Amino acid sequence: MKIKLLAIGKTDDKNLQLLISSYQARLKHYIKFELELIPDLKNVKNLSESEQKEKEGELILKKVNPADQLILLDEKGVMHTSREFSNFMQKKMNSGIKQMVLVIGGPYGFSNAVYQKAQGKVSLSKMTFSHQMIRLFVVEQIYRAFTILKNEPYHHE
Repeated sequence: MKIKLLAIGKTDDKNLQLLISSYQARLKHYIKFELELIPDLKNVKNLSESEQKEKEGELILKKVNPADQLILLDEKGVMHTSREFSNFMQKKMNSGIKQMVLVIGGPYGFSNAVYQKAQGKVSLSKMTFSHQMIRLFVVEQIYRAFTILKNEPYHHE
């Protein structure tokens, strides 16, 4: 299985980018992983919230293949402990899917079309985080999940 993390906009903070890159490099030992950034929309000041979600949704769906398993990082999603998330990842790998696509939406969330295409939603917290920080948290949790699955000493309970 391959994991692709889709996110809207670039990571401006160089320190965050260094940390994300560090976990991406660590993940190479476990699974094929790709972080793909969708460029920010231009002239968002001229768009309503729903128009922005629709346009971002179109860009997201262009990056998803019909056979992909689409999982949204969404505040209304299922919250997992790290161990539960590792079990979630294991079930996805066991199911035989070729690629799981995790998506971090734009500032207003996802369009209805994206919600309809999704096969699941995961929430990282009841708190709100910046979209740039969520990238780091997701990549770290994916790494943590694999260390749990391999019984490596990274995760402590």
